[in-house]
Amino acid sequence: MGDYDELLRALDLPAKVRLLTGASFAALHGDPAIGLAPMTFSDGPTGVKGQSMSGGPLACLLPNATALAGTWSEELLLAAGELLAGEAVRQGVHVVLGPTINLHRSPLAGRVFESFSEDPLLTGKLAAAYIKGVQKRGVGTSLKHFVANDAETERQTVDNRVDEATLREVYLLPFEIAIEDADPWTLMAAYNAINGVTATEHDALLNGVVKGELGYHGLIMSDWFATRSVAAAAGGLDLVMPGPYGPWGQALVDAVAEGAVAEEAIDDHVRRLLRLADRVGALGSPRAHPEDPPAPDDPQRRAQLRDMAAAGMTVLTNDGVLPLGSENRIALIGVPATDTVLLGGGSSMVTAPHQVSIADGLTAVLGDRVRFAGGVEVRTTPAPARAGFVTDPVDGRPGIRVRLMTGDGDELTDDHMADAQRIIGFDSGLAGPVGRVRLSARLDHKGPVQLGVLGLGSWVLTAGALHEEFVVEPLTGIPGEAILAPRPHTLIVDLDGPVVVEAELDLGRTEHALVGLIARPAPKTDEEAIADAVRAARGADLAVVVVGLTDEQETESRDKTTLALPGAQDALVEAVAAVAPRTVVVVNSATPVLLPWADRVDAILAVGLPGQEGGHAVAAALLGDLEPAGRLVSSWPIADGAGPAWSVTPEAGVLEYAEGPFVGYRGHAAGRAPAPRYWFGHGLGYGRWEYADARADLAGPAPRVTVAVRNLATHTSREVVQVYFQPADAGQPVRLVGWAGAEVGPGATADVTVECDARLWRRWDTSAHRWADLDLAGELLIARGLGDIRLRAAVEPNGNLHRA
Repeated sequence: MGDYDELLRALDLPAKVRLLTGASFAALHGDPAIGLAPMTFSDGPTGVKGQSMSGGPLACLLPNATALAGTWSEELLLAAGELLAGEAVRQGVHVVLGPTINLHRSPLAGRVFESFSEDPLLTGKLAAAYIKGVQKRGVGTSLKHFVANDAETERQTVDNRVDEATLREVYLLPFEIAIEDADPWTLMAAYNAINGVTATEHDALLNGVVKGELGYHGLIMSDWFATRSVAAAAGGLDLVMPGPYGPWGQALVDAVAEGAVAEEAIDDHVRRLLRLADRVGALGSPRAHPEDPPAPDDPQRRAQLRDMAAAGMTVLTNDGVLPLGSENRIALIGVPATDTVLLGGGSSMVTAPHQVSIADGLTAVLGDRVRFAGGVEVRTTPAPARAGFVTDPVDGRPGIRVRLMTGDGDELTDDHMADAQRIIGFDSGLAGPVGRVRLSARLDHKGPVQLGVLGLGSWVLTAGALHEEFVVEPLTGIPGEAILAPRPHTLIVDLDGPVVVEAELDLGRTEHALVGLIARPAPKTDEEAIADAVRAARGADLAVVVVGLTDEQETESRDKTTLALPGAQDALVEAVAAVAPRTVVVVNSATPVLLPWADRVDAILAVGLPGQEGGHAVAAALLGDLEPAGRLVSSWPIADGAGPAWSVTPEAGVLEYAEGPFVGYRGHAAGRAPAPRYWFGHGLGYGRWEYADARADLAGPAPRVTVAVRNLATHTSREVVQVYFQPADAGQPVRLVGWAGAEVGPGATADVTVECDARLWRRWDTSAHRWADLDLAGELLIARGLGDIRLRAAVEPNGNLHRA
């Protein structure tokens, strides 16, 4: 369309301001007078979840961000973006809220699973590919969370203190790369403050850097509930989310009338919103999308998601046991084998058509060669009941029945849910406010079970003769606790046959809450579970032990306090490894964990949070049907505290980024923390590699490096050649400057060319407040991660290169 000024002239000031706050939780106002249709947003890092906080439409559940990034493949991220765009088109969503490109500053950060990596170049380039994939279909993206939003503790109020050079060279860099290379149509300002100024009001960053230096023409929205005042309208923020209420409205109209905010700023905000509407087909004639994207459970989609998940899985160690061979008796051990964590917790949760566990995936291929032997407890809070263990008492489908009622008991909805939990308070179109919730399910189980509820408020729980009334009180009082960190209440009940369980909650004054029904077989003690596992391992040809984190650790709203595996999982691995003929450990976590037993098992495969087809992908990777060719996107520390940036706990509201630019592998390489157990970029795949004959072209703005790689293995494998630059200046950290992947046949040699990125060959001059050239003196490192450097080449001050 393009002529936005004419449309602006058709709007008075109140009409303009009305457009700048959301109409609802995930939608914007339209204005028929100018041909503007309402736009809809959806959270999107791992799938297009739709307009509901939970219980939304069925949607593809992708592998999590670190699992996708583990492929080190811009082509795969482009394909993931295209898949998400198709999902958005199918649901009528205009903007997918992703990608998340905050860095893995500390492995303790709870939301690391939602971000790509600890490196700004890898993060920025993969994000750019993702954005291109989504936007080529006419669906918008939202680059988030701007900026230095790298932990969850006190996230809505914390002031993150980052020196000017580090902010420019590290934390702003992925945003710069994504904006320059892919032009995301929206950007999301975070909750936190940066050096004393809250992100939504940060004039120097939003107006000065993003809209000024980077020439960004897209729309800047707030994170949900992150806007504090009308000052944000002058500070560069264009849109307040969610709506319909917020700090702008009439207060912003008054601020313009009083001269506190220029009307030119309001016009710029609206112009950017109209440009977004034009791009996504919500301005003027609606955009046609001729093809129907495949459904989330379509075989084509399922195969694509399985292949994506396997491609990012990382072989950490392998003495030759992987891929698996003809073992006839495989003992499968560990609760995550059956309760595989396929997505993280928080606002990005997706209602998938199914979630394939590792046990289901292996059994589907190997049948009765696999025997599951249980495992130790991994959760503090029991998970909601699994569909299948409970069924809907009305229609018999796997899942539960959910009834929403007014405070007086008048029924508002009566729905089936495959998931045994739901977020209440964001439901639209109801005849009244929700005051009571009733959850019900049928159990066909004999013996002891653990029953209970998840959620804050006054409950009544019944099951046969059982009748219990109780109140679940808040623990922390933090904003959003009722949704993001609700407490459970459970008890052990001995059931004698089928029974209908009902749990009714009086919400009281709570407006928003996550509620859930807990039902599962009563857990064994750790000692009993380990004894069972040892007996199974002794009688098997091979033990596959699945360990991992849960959505208690990998979640929005909470950071971790340790990288140790929860519960007695380490003791379980040690006990199995001591008796099994061979032991393979599968790590079901998106983020680094401590592996004290790593030298006493035969192989370790890190699988991330692999999405709805996760179990099938793990089976294909273990058996070699698909190569787990992933590379780590974070350094895995050797012990708690053994990282260059560790604490995520503010002091007096302030979190100092005292490590400066030496975050992640940069700090490890500089000796500011012990060497990690596994370096950023590490990954064995199923190939064996010989590197030779490196050549560099130094004529351009950054080197162009070519290296010959030979695959010494007996099957085709994918290699990722990584190039790092180690400046001679000790004040400058080593940094990834480029990478390239190549698939090479057995015994074959391929020339792999890495185009280094010129944005890594500069430094921020804090005295002049501008970019300056980085001194070229130093070394190029050609590596398979910094723990496996294959070739070194010195760069002289004049730019010449010679073998070190």
